[in-house]
Amino acid sequence: MTENVLNMQVAEQLGELLDVAAPAVSVEQARSLARDHFGLDVTVRPLTGERDRNFHLTDIRRRAYVLKVVHPAEDRAVTDFQSQALLHVASVDPGLATPRIIRPRGSHFGDVAWRVPGQPDRRVRCLTYLEGRPLHLTERSTAQRRNLGTFLGRLDRALAGFRHPAENHDLLWDLKRANRVRGLLAEIPDAERRALPERALDRFAAHVLPVLPDLRSQVVHNDFNPHNVLAGATDDDEIAGVIDFGDMVRSPLIQDLATACAYQLTPDGHPLQGVADMAAAFHAIYPLLPEEIAVLPELVATRLALTIAISSWRAARHPDNADYILRNQAAAWTGLARLDELAREDAIVWLGAEISKG
Repeated sequence: MTENVLNMQVAEQLGELLDVAAPAVSVEQARSLARDHFGLDVTVRPLTGERDRNFHLTDIRRRAYVLKVVHPAEDRAVTDFQSQALLHVASVDPGLATPRIIRPRGSHFGDVAWRVPGQPDRRVRCLTYLEGRPLHLTERSTAQRRNLGTFLGRLDRALAGFRHPAENHDLLWDLKRANRVRGLLAEIPDAERRALPERALDRFAAHVLPVLPDLRSQVVHNDFNPHNVLAGATDDDEIAGVIDFGDMVRSPLIQDLATACAYQLTPDGHPLQGVADMAAAFHAIYPLLPEEIAVLPELVATRLALTIAISSWRAARHPDNADYILRNQAAAWTGLARLDELAREDAIVWLGAEISKG
């Protein structure tokens, strides 16, 4: 695949091209959609979103919801995939704090079509709103990482039996396909600096890709990052819920844990200590296999390389928004440099021992 073709795929999947920009949705339109399709009489305020148009709804009893007007480029099957996954999780583990689907009036589906003359058809979804503080605003701790591992273990265990026709959809942030972003690293002008994520992708190709087909696969959240996880109202260590199931895909189970662990690297101590804290708690809920633990360090490094590649490419094309786009890069570079210092076999042995200790 040529770099130009790859770059076009990147732009399309991130909704960067002007011809796939989502049409605007007014507050009054959102209020009407909530009333007409979901029977909700609410006050409305806009929320941010990368692709969808999102709104916070509050009814007279102070119950809160999120109305999502889905980007018109999203496949209808993918929208249904996300809704059905949430319905499945709620039935398998009702105590797990995830958004609940509010079904449209008179429908068994999780979304409804919205047609506006002169605009592409869009799907509309309504979910319960989870209260809590974004995890990236909290103080990190060992206890928090362990609670994260427990929560993710429960979530993946709940998703283990879920299947859907759209589960294998093409997703840029699908870690098992990380090799295809290698060309995007050309946006990093410093060859010595660029070599760091290149080495991570080299190790992924040499040691992870060959064994991926033999690893356990299932539907995974695939974006368990501190912007999508909520902490308790007053307790930084409490995990109050997880949101944004928009990056779900069927992939190796260990990929989900690796993606989450990439945001839990600690600035001191052993480079894998934060990974070990989270993985040990996950293992206690959803036991990991030796072959999964063996690829976990390299998958964490690959996620960091993926973050660097995609954000560097995007920032080069949107310099006016570069600060926002690159907000996670400093941590990714630091974490990747620390992992790069580890010998592969030493990392596997150390991590396996830590996970086994629990």
